Amino acid sequence: MEALALGVAGVWSVISMFTQPIFSLASAIFLSVLLLGLAVGLSAVALNAYRGFRWTRSAAFVWQLLMVAIATPTLLEGNIALGLVLLLPPLAVAFFLFTPKVVAFSLRAGTSNKVL
Repeated sequence: MEALALGVAGVWSVISMFTQPIFSLASAIFLSVLLLGLAVGLSAVALNAYRGFRWTRSAAFVWQLLMVAIATPTLLEGNIALGLVLLLPPLAVAFFLFTPKVVAFSLRAGTSNKVL
């Protein structure tokens, strides 16, 4: 869901580049490429987590920490609704990443490539 939200934000950023006045073309392009790149990367993490690769838990956890780092100042500046929307999903994902079922699924034996 987070990857989908990033993808939607990236597409919206590209569309707004052509439909709204921009102050800096370079910044608008950078933001659009960054959002779309993060969406692709997070989609890869989600797909490989579904397949059970163990490296995806650390990638997902780092992303959740970044989301908490964005949500905290939002909450502290008084924007409670947006802060909670940004904070609650990462806390839930970070919690579930370390539940025994998820850890067992990502560390299961019997796969052909045990390194990944």
